[in-house]
Formats: sequence, structure tokens, C-alpha cells
Amino acid sequence: MAQRRKQRLDEELKPSLVPPIFAAILSIIPGLGQAFARRLWRGLLLLASLGTIIGLTVWRFILAAPRDTGFMPIVRKAFRLQPLLIWVTVGLALIYIWNIIDAYVVAKNRRSNPTGLLFAILIVFFLLGWQIGEIDLVAMVTQADEAGPALGKVLWPWSRAINRPEEYIEARADILVPCTEDQASPLPPSREEGEPYLLSTPTCGSLSEQDGTTGSTLSLEGSGFVPGVDVAILWEDPIGNEFRQRQEGEYVVVSADENGEFAVDIIMPYRLLPPSAGEAAMIWEVRAQQVAAIGAPEASVELKLAVEKIIETIFIGMMATFFGILFAIPVSFLAARNLMSASPITLGIYFLTRTLLNIVRSIEPLVWAIICVIIVGLGPFAGILALTLHSIAALGKLYSEAIESIDPGPIEAIQATGANWLQTIMFAVVPQIVPPFVSFTIYRWDINIRMSTVIGFVGGGGIGFLLSQWIRLLDYRAAGIGVWFIAITVAILDYVSSEIRQRFV
Repeated sequence: MAQRRKQRLDEELKPSLVPPIFAAILSIIPGLGQAFARRLWRGLLLLASLGTIIGLTVWRFILAAPRDTGFMPIVRKAFRLQPLLIWVTVGLALIYIWNIIDAYVVAKNRRSNPTGLLFAILIVFFLLGWQIGEIDLVAMVTQADEAGPALGKVLWPWSRAINRPEEYIEARADILVPCTEDQASPLPPSREEGEPYLLSTPTCGSLSEQDGTTGSTLSLEGSGFVPGVDVAILWEDPIGNEFRQRQEGEYVVVSADENGEFAVDIIMPYRLLPPSAGEAAMIWEVRAQQVAAIGAPEASVELKLAVEKIIETIFIGMMATFFGILFAIPVSFLAARNLMSASPITLGIYFLTRTLLNIVRSIEPLVWAIICVIIVGLGPFAGILALTLHSIAALGKLYSEAIESIDPGPIEAIQATGANWLQTIMFAVVPQIVPPFVSFTIYRWDINIRMSTVIGFVGGGGIGFLLSQWIRLLDYRAAGIGVWFIAITVAILDYVSSEIRQRFV
């Protein structure tokens, strides 16, 4: 740090290669004036920043008006559709002018502070990020109410976690449509002790018509139902089609009283039959149907699946961590420069190992999961392979850095006794790296548990696979059960890992 500060001071003391006015003119190309004023890094930063901002701004203009041609038509349309681009353009112009002024000041006064200019660049990048990200706070606030019901189901899903066996309780009554003198109306159904019963008065009537003619009114009386449970009114037409009774746009539902009885007046519905049904009077059927919960409560299918898959998720993370440690430990010694710089051959192995670790680590576990699913198919094995690959690279890097930061004194002492490379590792390196290795391993275990829920979204097994299905089906209560299990599991594992860390680190 001190050496870097000294280099900066030496750079400030060196005179500019060009007069201030020339430096300003050269900065028509951003950063060139600063470079000739011997502020090379500032010039490169300005060139890269302004070049990036200009490129992004042009890209956003083209996207806003893809079918327009000509500079001004594109600009006008982009400003009209994306007003934020106006501020981006203004900020870009101000930074460009500021860049020219800064070159003049730097060439004239060697101790110019670039903080203001850098802050302005960050503001313009923020505005571009806002526009590229299509951030709409108004829509977020105004549409928040629409997410309320779904969010409530996710936050408290436990009504879906417990089920009771259900039983359909149903009573029926025949209705003659229409009433006619040629055919007698059906008799009321016979009443049986302990069985649900439905009585319609009258037992014949006319359907509602498409032209607005209201159908006959039926008075339905039911008994023998479960008290306090809703009863739905349904119909079955002569050709066997079932449908719910609607009245004023709502399904007709009535609640049975404490005696299991109800009474409701309904208007006969509109229903169009095919010509093959004929025009003669026919028997329709009105039903009172109740879904009642009976028996002891039991775990729902969703709860059982969530428990099964969260256990699978834990073991995916555990197995991936185990295999990751197994392969990362030997790789980390090959990736430690202080152990591999003894000869050009070992140094070449070091650079090759580091390069491979960086390549594997740069690819997210989600991408590795997709590749592994292609190779081994859907399931937890693909998830274990994906997390193992990423764990080897991540732990290999962390372990190697821990090895590089050890005290060289014990290594020199062991080597002075004539110990070989393996003996040096065993007696001088390993005792120093156990605490950081344990800490990094626990941290990686925590990451793997959390990542194993994500890779399930692409078929890598675990509870993430269930979660993706439930969300696609808009089954938010089932998804809430999965989210709760993930949160509880991560909290428990965090506590366990902290206890292990206190004992070994």
C-alpha cells in the first residue's frame, strides 16, 4: 500500500507532456488528454466508462425505436417512449464536457481530485441500470394488492398440510321439464332414516330462456346433512351432463343448520339441449351435494412430499460437500503457489490447475445441473454431480489460498532437516490449515444445501423440483409448505454449523 501511494505521488509530481489547452483538445477522445497529462489510469478509466455508457445508450435508443430510420426520428421516439433516456443523455453530455475540463485541470494542476467525475459516471450507470432493468415502482405499489392473496397462502399454508378424509353426501329430486298435462309430475323421493333427503316444491317447471324469460322457482328443502357444512346445488340434464346451479352470477351454496337441514329457493337454470334430445317433456334431476370431512386428521400428500424432498435436498447437499472435499483437498495443494513454485514444471501445474478451477467455478451450479441432467437424466444424482463440480472448484480455490497464507517458518524448519515434499506437507502445512479448512467446508456445506433447492428447478432433484411444479400450477399453499421447510432446514443447519465452527475453528 505504501509503495502504491509513493508511485501515485511520483506520478503527480511529473509534469504534463502537453500544455493544458492541448490536453483539453485531446480529450475530445475521452481520457486521451489525461493520458498525455501523465494520468494514464484515469484516462483509461474515463475512456472505458464513457465508451461503455455511449454503447449502452445507443443500444437502448435502437431498442426503443427498432423500425425507425434516421438519427432524429429514433431519438425523438426513444425520448417519447423512454423518458429516462433524456436524463441519461444529459448526464452523458455533462460527463463528456467534464472529461475535457478535467484534462485541462490535470495538465495544469497536478493534484486534481477525480471524485466528483467518478460519482457522476456512477449516477449515469445507475440511470442506465434503472432503464435496462425496467424498474417501475408505480406498478409495484399499485399492483401489490394482487399479490396479497398468493403471498398470504405462501406465508401461512398450513391449512393445506393437514387433511381429513372426505365423503360426498348427496340427495336428489326429479323435476319434470316442462310441466305438462300429458305426463304426471314426479313424486317426491322416499325418505329413509339416517339418509340425506331433498324435497322440491313443485316437482315440475320451465327452464329459463335465452331471451331473458325467467324460469320456474323451486323451493328446495334438505335434511340429513352434516350441520354447519356448505351444501352445493347441482343439476343433471336428461342426457347426463352435470352442472352447478348459478343464480345472479354466483354458484348457489347454502349452509346446513344445527339440525343438518336447509331451505332455499332457486330459479330453474337456462340450458340448451342438442336437437337429438327432442322436444318432449323430460326428467331433470336437481341435487344437493355436500363434501364433509370425516375421520381423524392426517398429513396431506403435499406435506408428505415436502418432507420426502427436503430430506433428499439435505442429502444432495451433504453428498456434494463430501465429494467436493474429497477432490478439492489434493487439488488445493496443486493450486498453492508457495508449494508449487519450486521448478518450472510444478509452476506450470499450478497455473493449469488454477485455470481449470477458475473455469469450473465461473459456471453457476444451475448451468452444471442442466448439463448433468442431459448426461444422467432427471433426479438427485444430477444435482449431486452439479454441486460437486462447483464445490471442487470453489473449495479448491479457498483451500489453496489458506495454504498460501500459512506461516513459512515451519516449512523452512522442516525443509532444513532434509524432509521431502510430502513430509513438508504433512508436518508443516497440514497443522496450520485445519482451522480454515473446517471453516470453509462448513460454509460450503451451507451453500450446497441452499443451492440444492435451486437446482431442483431444472430437474436436479430435491424440494426445488416440487416447488417449481407447484408454482407453475399456481398452488401457492403447497408452495408455501415447501418454502417453510426450506427456511426451517436452513435455520437448523446454520445453528449446527455455528456449533461445529465454535468447536473446531
